[in-house]
Amino acid sequence: MKVADNIRKIRKERGFSQEKIAEVLRTTQQQYSRYEKGENELPVRHVITLCNFYDISADWLLGLKEKKD
Repeated sequence: MKVADNIRKIRKERGFSQEKIAEVLRTTQQQYSRYEKGENELPVRHVITLCNFYDISADWLLGLKEKKD
């Protein structure tokens, strides 16, 4: 669940809605919500997009490292 927790945490810290992030990922808000709840795995293409969008490391997003950079 670390990925789900991290994508929720960073979205809220940066002040974005689920709708906005879903738009960035070219998916629906409902699908993005499932990622945040841990119901569906986040595809690699979305990991890359989110890391670029937020300017964070994939290691942090995936829960492998404590720092976001």
